[in-house]
Amino acid sequence: MNDLTALQKRLREQRPVEWNQLPDFALYMDQVLSYMDRQILRFDGDDGLTAAMVNNYTKSGLAPRAEGKKYSREHLAYFTAICILKRVMSTRDMDLLIRQELQGERGIADGYAAFCGSLDQALNITAGELEQRAENGQLSDAGTADAAIHFALLSYAAGVASSRCVALLRRSAEKKEPGKKDGGKKEPGKKEKERD
Repeated sequence: MNDLTALQKRLREQRPVEWNQLPDFALYMDQVLSYMDRQILRFDGDDGLTAAMVNNYTKSGLAPRAEGKKYSREHLAYFTAICILKRVMSTRDMDLLIRQELQGERGIADGYAAFCGSLDQALNITAGELEQRAENGQLSDAGTADAAIHFALLSYAAGVASSRCVALLRRSAEKKEPGKKDGGKKEPGKKEKERD
């Protein structure tokens, strides 16, 4: 039997902190990395945020640049969204969604709250599905395999829906600004294309 009690508990209880609970003072890189370990569901030390990742995300424009080697609550909101979304979508798609969610018509605090609300709902749905499959948190190997396939198929279906929504957003952004692609980034000019 496989004990899934800890997983069920974490799916029900572990959440990124709310906006007003994010530190309202600047953090250095090592503090950001340590803080982010508590922001997302992780097992066995997999998929942790690294300094190299932070640098890549800020250089690419996916997250704002540090303010004199210090990071604010806005950065933590971006890194939370990035760390969660990177498991299920491309950087290009994340960029478009983060621009819509955290930089769109609503402010970053409201965008972060909406993101966390959607995450909470998704984690609760998953915990409920897992609880229906596992009696007292226990599953046989066959039951665990069935659950793994079930959740993989749910992930596939959600991924299809997400990809379609991203494609529609991208198309809409391109219609609003015909000279731009990828949700608002300018298309490279002739000189930039020649350099590449």
